[in-house]
Amino acid sequence: MASPAVDDYLKTIYHHTEWQDARITPSQLANVLGLAPSSVTEMVQKLAAQGLVTHRPYGPIALTDTGQLRAAAMVRRHRLIETWLVQEFGYAWDEVHDEAEILEHAISDRLLDGIDERLNHPRFDPHGDAIPDEHGHVDRPPFVLLADAATGHTGRVLRVSDRDVDLLRAADEAGLTVGAEVHVGGPVRANGEVQVNADASTKDAATLTVDGSSVDLAPGVAAVVWLTA
Repeated sequence: MASPAVDDYLKTIYHHTEWQDARITPSQLANVLGLAPSSVTEMVQKLAAQGLVTHRPYGPIALTDTGQLRAAAMVRRHRLIETWLVQEFGYAWDEVHDEAEILEHAISDRLLDGIDERLNHPRFDPHGDAIPDEHGHVDRPPFVLLADAATGHTGRVLRVSDRDVDLLRAADEAGLTVGAEVHVGGPVRANGEVQVNADASTKDAATLTVDGSSVDLAPGVAAVVWLTA
């Protein structure tokens, strides 16, 4: 049965393992959704009863094959709409998420197919996230988080997370848009101690070369940018 609440849960679980392998826990899910842990526990039990997720008490949550297909379908809607808003209406990439959250539950399958056709079947959204096809398949090349990239690594920006608008804008200001070439040339300069492959939570600022120009990263940016491996 269609339910925006169910779809939001499934999308969040789907997103969690797109760019890393660890499954999401109920407490992490509650934190991302901004809900009480008790509410999340109750919904996860309902999702499990519907055959959409697998879960054991206090353990991580995984999508079933049915849940994966439904989540991928919603992710496809969201990312096609974001791409449509940027390409056809001139939205900036930091303006589309909230609009897409509303429209993804409102537009028909026919309109979605028309958007896909109009955009010539894009494979990635403006942030570099893969757009699943009609069967839920995605095409995602090998990647490395900028915060984990070794000194000397050179790669193209594959994806910039849109979860934090301020970090998205900071990445944009540094030239870290999808397709930009990045060279990790040395250690972080903020304290003169932390290396680029240090834990993302401790990262302050890094000096990098982006499309040939040296840039300083604002705190936290290296933890939301993914490069080709």
